[in-house]
Amino acid sequence: MATDLVTYYGQTPIIDQLVDNYGAHLEKLNRRSQSQIDSNCDIYEMEKAIQLLDILRPCVAERKFNDVYVNALNQYLKIVPTPLGMQIDPYRIYRTVVDVDYQRELLNSLLAAPAPQVTAVAVGHAPEAAEPKVVSLKTISKNFWRHL
Repeated sequence: MATDLVTYYGQTPIIDQLVDNYGAHLEKLNRRSQSQIDSNCDIYEMEKAIQLLDILRPCVAERKFNDVYVNALNQYLKIVPTPLGMQIDPYRIYRTVVDVDYQRELLNSLLAAPAPQVTAVAVGHAPEAAEPKVVSLKTISKNFWRHL
């Protein structure tokens, strides 16, 4: 079934009225939606980073720095912000599994952070919806790479 697309090059009084009536609400919804989308992407990236650390851990424990290790490390470093620059020695980035476990615990703690609580409101007022939980890899502290 084909659908014809129509392009309007002018604005009508009805469109002007709709924008006047609902434009602010749409903008607010858009900002809130974008925040939720960004947060969901960061949550996915953190979960992926944790999965990659799970791949890296046995390699570090056994000191087997093979292709699996290098590929997982490359993917991990694309996700997690690092102060390491471009010249990274993949064989010295993790000295022990303690370093891997430390980063895994920090990422898990970001995922487990509680969402903001809804506050009590005066009688007769509807409570505002709680803001969505915002999780970001940008909140990683400087000591995330403490061992380097």
